Amino acid sequence: MRYAAVLPWASEREFVELAGVAEDAGWDMVLTWEAVWAQDAWATLAAAAVATERIRLGTLLTPVSRYRPWDLASRVGSVDRLSGGRVTLGVGLGALHENWLAFEPDEGRAVRAAKVDEGLAVYAGLLGGQPFEFAGEHWSARPVEMLAPPPPVQRPHPPVWCVGALVPGARRQRSLERAARWQGVLPAVAGGTVESPGSRLTPATLRAVVEHVAGLRAEAGLTMAGYDVVVEGDSHGGFADVRPPTEPWRQAGATWWVESWWDLPDSDEGRAELRRRLELGPVR
Repeated sequence: MRYAAVLPWASEREFVELAGVAEDAGWDMVLTWEAVWAQDAWATLAAAAVATERIRLGTLLTPVSRYRPWDLASRVGSVDRLSGGRVTLGVGLGALHENWLAFEPDEGRAVRAAKVDEGLAVYAGLLGGQPFEFAGEHWSARPVEMLAPPPPVQRPHPPVWCVGALVPGARRQRSLERAARWQGVLPAVAGGTVESPGSRLTPATLRAVVEHVAGLRAEAGLTMAGYDVVVEGDSHGGFADVRPPTEPWRQAGATWWVESWWDLPDSDEGRAELRRRLELGPVR
């Protein structure tokens, strides 16, 4: 299992500095986040890419439906080349809140899901090389020769982790179908409540997610070799319900443990605590 941490509330310069702290402390990845009106995640990751040597860099999460997919492919490709092949794209439908709805209307979950699927198809096609063409309901592309960028270091494209929610009783598991087509799943269990703890993510429900994804990949002629199963937890007992020890999660199929520290305050004290936790290194 490998270990990552989300770095909340850090400015661009602070993120770059903390990425170096995490690299020195033995972490395998640091992740930033995206919002509609916020610091630019990809400019931040680009700066961290040239200031680090080993640690992977990624997003948790990128709302793909908001992007023109060629813009997203350009950004991810640039960070991949700058980092020497150390970037991962974490994607989801996006969380609708005031920072989104103040600028853009809600197009509806079905439209956002369709845009994610088409956007990822164009992302992968463009980074895979020319000639590429695509005709969808929301996006289209024709082959281009003029000014095309060099290929990414990671071929055919930097890996994509998708949110995949197990929906108990559902005939189709659409988000798991999406996740199974790409390089990793950020698992969730839909409908989890305090009153119904059996529907929350546990090693047992994680195992069910992994088995479902493995079955979908087998149907497509794919294996689970090299496929990432990413569990968000909190070793310090704050934001996330998932807690160490990590071994039961590894046995259930997890390949990454991501520390999710969203409960830290957006203050100098919160950032000092974030640094302290990074300096401790991952709880292996």
